[in-house]
Amino acid sequence: MICGPAAGHDPHGWGAAGLRLCYVQVQPGISKEDAPLGSVGETTNRNRGATTFGRQSDPMRRRELVLLLSGAMTVPRALRAQQKAMPVIGYLSLRSPPASLGEAPRGPGPVHEGMSEMGFVEGENMMWEYRWAENHYDRLPALAAELVSRKVDLIVTNGGLPSARAAKNATSTIPIVFTAVGDPVGSGLVASLAHPGGNLTGFSNLTIELAPKRLELLSELVPQVRVIALLETSDTAPVIRNLQEAARTKGLQLHVLKAGTEDEIETAFASLIQLQAGALLVSSAIFFVGQRDKLIALASRYAVPTMYWWRFFVEGRGPDQLWH
Repeated sequence: MICGPAAGHDPHGWGAAGLRLCYVQVQPGISKEDAPLGSVGETTNRNRGATTFGRQSDPMRRRELVLLLSGAMTVPRALRAQQKAMPVIGYLSLRSPPASLGEAPRGPGPVHEGMSEMGFVEGENMMWEYRWAENHYDRLPALAAELVSRKVDLIVTNGGLPSARAAKNATSTIPIVFTAVGDPVGSGLVASLAHPGGNLTGFSNLTIELAPKRLELLSELVPQVRVIALLETSDTAPVIRNLQEAARTKGLQLHVLKAGTEDEIETAFASLIQLQAGALLVSSAIFFVGQRDKLIALASRYAVPTMYWWRFFVEGRGPDQLWH
Protein backbone atom coordinates (compact mmCIF):
# COMPACT_ATOMS: atom_id res chain seq x y z
CA MET A 1 0.00 0.00 0.00
CA ILE A 2 1.25 3.48 -0.85
CA CYS A 3 -0.10 6.29 1.31
CA GLY A 4 0.35 10.02 1.09
CA PRO A 5 -1.07 13.09 2.81
CA ALA A 6 -3.54 15.38 1.14
CA ALA A 7 -1.76 18.46 -0.11
CA GLY A 8 -2.60 21.94 -1.31
CA HIS A 9 -5.98 23.42 -0.43
CA ASP A 10 -6.95 21.78 2.84
CA PRO A 11 -10.10 23.49 4.23
CA HIS A 12 -10.95 20.58 6.52
CA GLY A 13 -7.48 20.14 7.97
CA TRP A 14 -7.01 16.70 6.51
CA GLY A 15 -3.32 16.75 7.26
CA ALA A 16 -4.07 17.19 10.96
CA ALA A 17 -6.66 14.44 10.73
CA GLY A 18 -4.13 12.09 9.20
CA LEU A 19 -6.01 11.57 5.92
CA ARG A 20 -3.97 9.83 3.28
CA LEU A 21 -4.35 8.42 -0.19
CA CYS A 22 -3.97 4.68 0.13
CA TYR A 23 -3.17 2.67 -2.96
CA VAL A 24 -3.88 -0.89 -1.88
CA GLN A 25 -1.55 -3.56 -3.15
CA VAL A 26 -2.09 -6.96 -1.56
CA GLN A 27 -0.50 -10.08 -2.93
CA PRO A 28 -3.11 -12.87 -3.33
CA GLY A 29 -2.64 -15.29 -0.47
CA ILE A 30 -1.38 -12.69 1.98
CA SER A 31 -3.79 -12.13 4.83
CA LYS A 32 -5.04 -8.71 5.92
CA GLU A 33 -3.11 -9.08 9.17
CA ASP A 34 0.15 -9.46 7.20
CA ALA A 35 -0.42 -6.25 5.25
CA PRO A 36 -0.23 -3.26 7.63
CA LEU A 37 -1.08 0.28 6.69
CA GLY A 38 1.92 1.90 5.04
CA SER A 39 3.39 5.20 6.19
CA VAL A 40 3.66 8.35 4.11
CA GLY A 41 5.63 7.68 0.94
CA GLU A 42 6.24 4.09 1.94
CA THR A 43 5.68 1.17 -0.40
CA THR A 44 5.32 -2.23 1.27
CA ASN A 45 6.98 -4.21 -1.50
CA ARG A 46 6.06 -7.56 -0.04
CA ASN A 47 2.42 -6.71 -0.49
CA ARG A 48 2.42 -5.85 -4.19
CA GLY A 49 -0.42 -7.29 -6.19
CA ALA A 50 -4.14 -6.55 -6.18
CA THR A 51 -6.87 -6.41 -3.63
CA THR A 52 -9.86 -8.59 -4.51
CA PHE A 53 -12.96 -6.45 -4.26
CA GLY A 54 -15.25 -9.20 -5.45
CA ARG A 55 -15.00 -11.37 -2.34
CA GLN A 56 -17.56 -10.95 0.39
CA SER A 57 -14.98 -11.71 3.04
CA ASP A 58 -12.53 -9.11 1.76
CA PRO A 59 -14.08 -6.63 -0.70
CA MET A 60 -11.66 -4.03 0.53
CA ARG A 61 -9.05 -3.57 3.24
CA ARG A 62 -11.63 -2.85 5.94
CA ARG A 63 -9.38 -1.83 8.81
CA GLU A 64 -7.32 0.54 6.70
CA LEU A 65 -10.41 2.10 5.16
CA VAL A 66 -12.02 2.59 8.57
CA LEU A 67 -8.89 4.23 9.93
CA LEU A 68 -8.88 6.52 6.93
CA LEU A 69 -12.56 7.35 7.36
CA SER A 70 -12.26 8.04 11.06
CA GLY A 71 -9.23 10.25 10.43
CA ALA A 72 -11.14 12.20 7.80
CA MET A 73 -13.99 12.75 10.25
CA THR A 74 -11.91 14.01 13.17
CA VAL A 75 -11.36 17.63 12.19
CA PRO A 76 -14.67 18.27 10.39
CA ARG A 77 -16.51 16.91 13.44
CA ALA A 78 -14.65 19.25 15.77
CA LEU A 79 -15.21 22.24 13.52
CA ARG A 80 -18.93 21.59 13.21
CA ALA A 81 -19.65 20.41 16.72
CA GLN A 82 -21.83 23.40 17.44
CA GLN A 83 -23.92 22.97 14.29
CA LYS A 84 -24.56 19.21 14.40
CA ALA A 85 -25.29 16.76 17.17
CA MET A 86 -23.18 14.09 15.44
CA PRO A 87 -21.17 13.71 12.20
CA VAL A 88 -22.93 12.52 9.06
CA ILE A 89 -21.31 10.36 6.36
CA GLY A 90 -22.77 10.52 2.89
CA TYR A 91 -22.69 7.30 0.86
CA LEU A 92 -22.94 7.66 -2.92
CA SER A 93 -23.35 4.42 -4.85
CA LEU A 94 -23.96 3.55 -8.47
CA ARG A 95 -25.65 0.38 -7.24
CA SER A 96 -29.18 -0.27 -6.02
CA PRO A 97 -30.01 -0.43 -2.30
CA PRO A 98 -30.11 -3.91 -0.71
CA ALA A 99 -33.37 -5.78 -1.23
CA SER A 100 -33.99 -5.98 2.51
CA LEU A 101 -32.33 -3.79 5.11
CA GLY A 102 -33.38 -6.36 7.70
CA GLU A 103 -31.33 -9.10 6.04
CA ALA A 104 -28.31 -7.01 5.07
CA PRO A 105 -26.18 -4.62 7.15
CA ARG A 106 -27.74 -1.16 6.97
CA GLY A 107 -24.73 0.44 5.40
CA PRO A 108 -22.07 0.04 2.73
CA GLY A 109 -21.07 -3.50 3.65
CA PRO A 110 -17.64 -3.84 5.24
CA VAL A 111 -17.30 -0.07 5.68
CA HIS A 112 -20.38 -0.11 7.91
CA GLU A 113 -19.12 -3.15 9.82
CA GLY A 114 -15.67 -1.66 10.27
CA MET A 115 -17.07 1.63 11.53
CA SER A 116 -19.04 -0.31 14.13
CA GLU A 117 -15.88 -2.14 15.21
CA MET A 118 -14.17 1.22 15.67
CA GLY A 119 -16.97 2.43 17.93
CA PHE A 120 -19.00 4.44 15.41
CA VAL A 121 -22.63 3.43 15.94
CA GLU A 122 -25.35 4.86 13.74
CA GLY A 123 -27.79 6.92 15.74
CA GLU A 124 -25.44 7.22 18.70
CA ASN A 125 -22.34 9.04 17.50
CA MET A 126 -22.73 9.20 13.69
CA MET A 127 -25.33 9.00 10.92
CA TRP A 128 -25.41 7.72 7.33
CA GLU A 129 -26.99 9.51 4.38
CA TYR A 130 -27.48 7.05 1.48
CA ARG A 131 -27.91 7.88 -2.19
CA TRP A 132 -28.38 5.05 -4.73
CA ALA A 133 -28.17 5.61 -8.51
CA GLU A 134 -29.59 2.13 -9.27
CA ASN A 135 -27.13 1.65 -12.15
CA HIS A 136 -28.11 4.92 -13.83
CA TYR A 137 -24.96 6.96 -14.43
CA ASP A 138 -26.92 10.11 -15.21
CA ARG A 139 -28.37 10.19 -11.69
CA LEU A 140 -25.01 10.45 -9.95
CA PRO A 141 -24.42 14.23 -10.30
CA ALA A 142 -27.81 15.12 -8.78
CA LEU A 143 -27.38 12.60 -5.97
CA ALA A 144 -23.91 13.95 -5.17
CA ALA A 145 -25.32 17.48 -5.12
CA GLU A 146 -27.99 16.32 -2.65
CA LEU A 147 -25.34 15.05 -0.25
CA VAL A 148 -23.47 18.33 -0.50
CA SER A 149 -26.66 20.28 0.18
CA ARG A 150 -27.16 18.13 3.28
CA LYS A 151 -23.76 19.38 4.50
CA VAL A 152 -22.43 15.92 5.27
CA ASP A 153 -19.01 15.70 6.93
CA LEU A 154 -17.62 13.07 4.58
CA ILE A 155 -18.64 11.34 1.34
CA VAL A 156 -17.83 7.69 0.61
CA THR A 157 -18.29 6.69 -3.02
CA ASN A 158 -18.94 3.21 -4.36
CA GLY A 159 -19.20 2.45 -8.04
CA GLY A 160 -15.73 3.17 -9.31
CA LEU A 161 -14.78 6.25 -11.28
CA PRO A 162 -18.29 7.56 -12.17
CA SER A 163 -19.35 7.88 -8.52
CA ALA A 164 -16.03 9.37 -7.45
CA ARG A 165 -16.05 11.89 -10.30
CA ALA A 166 -19.62 12.94 -9.54
CA ALA A 167 -18.67 13.60 -5.92
CA LYS A 168 -15.54 15.51 -6.91
CA ASN A 169 -17.50 17.71 -9.30
CA ALA A 170 -20.05 18.43 -6.57
CA THR A 171 -17.65 19.69 -3.90
CA SER A 172 -14.08 20.85 -3.46
CA THR A 173 -14.28 21.12 0.34
CA ILE A 174 -16.04 18.04 1.76
CA PRO A 175 -13.60 15.12 2.18
CA ILE A 176 -14.25 12.25 -0.26
CA VAL A 177 -13.09 8.64 0.09
CA PHE A 178 -13.49 6.63 -3.12
CA THR A 179 -13.32 2.87 -3.63
CA ALA A 180 -12.57 0.60 -6.59
CA VAL A 181 -11.14 3.25 -8.93
CA GLY A 182 -8.78 1.58 -11.37
CA ASP A 183 -6.55 4.56 -12.16
CA PRO A 184 -7.11 7.51 -9.79
CA VAL A 185 -4.14 9.46 -11.20
CA GLY A 186 -4.78 8.82 -14.89
CA SER A 187 -8.46 9.62 -14.50
CA GLY A 188 -7.63 12.98 -12.92
CA LEU A 189 -9.13 12.31 -9.49
CA VAL A 190 -5.84 12.93 -7.69
CA ALA A 191 -2.54 14.56 -8.55
CA SER A 192 -0.40 11.60 -7.51
CA LEU A 193 -0.50 8.58 -5.25
CA ALA A 194 1.95 10.01 -2.74
CA HIS A 195 0.43 13.51 -2.74
CA PRO A 196 -3.19 13.33 -3.90
CA GLY A 197 -3.94 16.96 -3.08
CA GLY A 198 -7.43 18.44 -3.06
CA ASN A 199 -10.19 16.74 -1.09
CA LEU A 200 -10.06 13.17 -2.41
CA THR A 201 -8.34 10.02 -1.23
CA GLY A 202 -9.22 6.34 -1.43
CA PHE A 203 -8.48 2.88 -2.78
CA SER A 204 -7.64 1.42 -6.17
CA ASN A 205 -8.38 -2.12 -7.32
CA LEU A 206 -5.57 -1.98 -9.92
CA THR A 207 -7.85 -2.83 -12.84
CA ILE A 208 -5.60 -0.98 -15.30
CA GLU A 209 -2.48 -2.90 -14.31
CA LEU A 210 -4.19 -6.29 -14.16
CA ALA A 211 -6.17 -6.06 -17.41
CA PRO A 212 -3.32 -7.33 -19.67
CA LYS A 213 -2.89 -10.32 -17.38
CA ARG A 214 -6.58 -11.14 -17.69
CA LEU A 215 -6.28 -11.01 -21.48
CA GLU A 216 -3.28 -13.32 -21.32
CA LEU A 217 -5.15 -15.83 -19.13
CA LEU A 218 -8.17 -15.78 -21.44
CA SER A 219 -6.03 -16.40 -24.51
CA GLU A 220 -4.37 -19.33 -22.76
CA LEU A 221 -7.77 -20.85 -21.93
CA VAL A 222 -8.84 -20.64 -25.59
CA PRO A 223 -5.50 -20.77 -27.47
CA GLN A 224 -7.20 -21.32 -30.85
CA VAL A 225 -8.97 -17.96 -30.64
CA ARG A 226 -7.24 -15.04 -32.37
CA VAL A 227 -10.05 -12.47 -32.12
CA ILE A 228 -11.24 -11.33 -28.68
CA ALA A 229 -13.85 -8.71 -27.82
CA LEU A 230 -13.81 -6.36 -24.84
CA LEU A 231 -17.12 -5.24 -23.34
CA GLU A 232 -16.65 -1.77 -21.89
CA THR A 233 -18.97 1.08 -20.89
CA SER A 234 -16.85 3.64 -22.73
CA ASP A 235 -14.69 3.43 -25.82
CA THR A 236 -12.24 5.83 -24.19
CA ALA A 237 -11.72 3.91 -20.93
CA PRO A 238 -8.06 4.07 -19.77
CA VAL A 239 -7.83 0.28 -19.69
CA ILE A 240 -8.31 -0.01 -23.46
CA ARG A 241 -4.83 1.20 -24.37
CA ASN A 242 -3.21 -1.35 -22.05
CA LEU A 243 -5.28 -4.16 -23.52
CA GLN A 244 -4.62 -3.13 -27.11
CA GLU A 245 -0.87 -3.14 -26.48
CA ALA A 246 -1.10 -6.55 -24.81
CA ALA A 247 -3.18 -7.92 -27.70
CA ARG A 248 -0.65 -6.72 -30.29
CA THR A 249 2.16 -8.33 -28.32
CA LYS A 250 0.37 -11.69 -28.41
CA GLY A 251 -0.73 -11.34 -32.03
CA LEU A 252 -4.42 -11.01 -31.15
CA GLN A 253 -7.15 -8.80 -32.55
CA LEU A 254 -9.07 -6.88 -29.90
CA HIS A 255 -12.46 -5.33 -30.68
CA VAL A 256 -13.92 -2.86 -28.17
CA LEU A 257 -17.70 -3.11 -27.78
CA LYS A 258 -19.29 -0.14 -26.02
CA ALA A 259 -22.26 -0.99 -23.79
CA GLY A 260 -23.54 1.52 -21.28
CA THR A 261 -27.19 0.43 -21.37
CA GLU A 262 -29.09 -2.87 -21.39
CA ASP A 263 -29.98 -2.46 -25.08
CA GLU A 264 -26.34 -1.82 -25.95
CA ILE A 265 -25.36 -5.05 -24.19
CA GLU A 266 -27.77 -6.96 -26.46
CA THR A 267 -26.32 -5.24 -29.53
CA ALA A 268 -22.76 -5.94 -28.44
CA PHE A 269 -23.35 -9.66 -28.10
CA ALA A 270 -25.15 -9.79 -31.44
CA SER A 271 -22.07 -8.25 -33.11
CA LEU A 272 -19.77 -11.02 -31.87
CA ILE A 273 -20.74 -13.27 -34.77
CA GLN A 274 -20.00 -10.64 -37.40
CA LEU A 275 -16.67 -9.83 -35.75
CA GLN A 276 -15.86 -13.55 -35.52
CA ALA A 277 -14.83 -13.00 -31.91
CA GLY A 278 -14.11 -16.28 -30.19
CA ALA A 279 -13.96 -14.96 -26.62
CA LEU A 280 -15.21 -12.04 -24.59
CA LEU A 281 -13.57 -10.04 -21.81
CA VAL A 282 -16.02 -8.09 -19.61
CA SER A 283 -14.52 -4.98 -18.05
CA SER A 284 -14.58 -4.16 -14.35
CA ALA A 285 -17.08 -1.31 -14.81
CA ILE A 286 -19.53 -1.35 -11.91
CA PHE A 287 -22.43 -1.02 -14.37
CA PHE A 288 -21.95 -4.66 -15.35
CA VAL A 289 -22.44 -5.80 -11.74
CA GLY A 290 -26.13 -4.93 -12.03
CA GLN A 291 -26.28 -6.72 -15.40
CA ARG A 292 -24.89 -10.03 -14.15
CA ASP A 293 -27.86 -12.22 -15.05
CA LYS A 294 -28.21 -10.69 -18.52
CA LEU A 295 -24.50 -11.11 -19.25
CA ILE A 296 -24.47 -14.74 -18.15
CA ALA A 297 -27.59 -15.51 -20.20
CA LEU A 298 -26.23 -13.86 -23.34
CA ALA A 299 -22.83 -15.54 -23.00
CA SER A 300 -24.66 -18.87 -22.80
CA ARG A 301 -26.96 -18.05 -25.73
CA TYR A 302 -24.06 -17.11 -28.00
CA ALA A 303 -21.82 -19.87 -26.60
CA VAL A 304 -18.88 -17.49 -26.19
CA PRO A 305 -16.15 -18.12 -23.59
CA THR A 306 -16.37 -15.12 -21.26
CA MET A 307 -14.10 -13.81 -18.53
CA TYR A 308 -15.47 -11.48 -15.85
CA TRP A 309 -13.66 -9.28 -13.37
CA TRP A 310 -16.00 -10.02 -10.49
CA ARG A 311 -15.81 -13.43 -8.88
CA PHE A 312 -19.48 -13.63 -7.93
CA PHE A 313 -20.41 -13.82 -11.64
CA VAL A 314 -19.43 -17.49 -11.67
CA GLU A 315 -20.07 -18.41 -8.04
CA GLY A 316 -23.84 -18.30 -8.14
CA ARG A 317 -24.01 -15.48 -5.61
CA GLY A 318 -26.13 -12.40 -6.08
CA PRO A 319 -24.56 -8.97 -6.69
CA ASP A 320 -25.97 -7.70 -3.39
CA GLN A 321 -23.41 -9.90 -1.64
CA LEU A 322 -20.60 -7.91 -3.22
CA TRP A 323 -21.01 -4.98 -0.83
CA HIS A 324 -23.82 -5.88 1.54
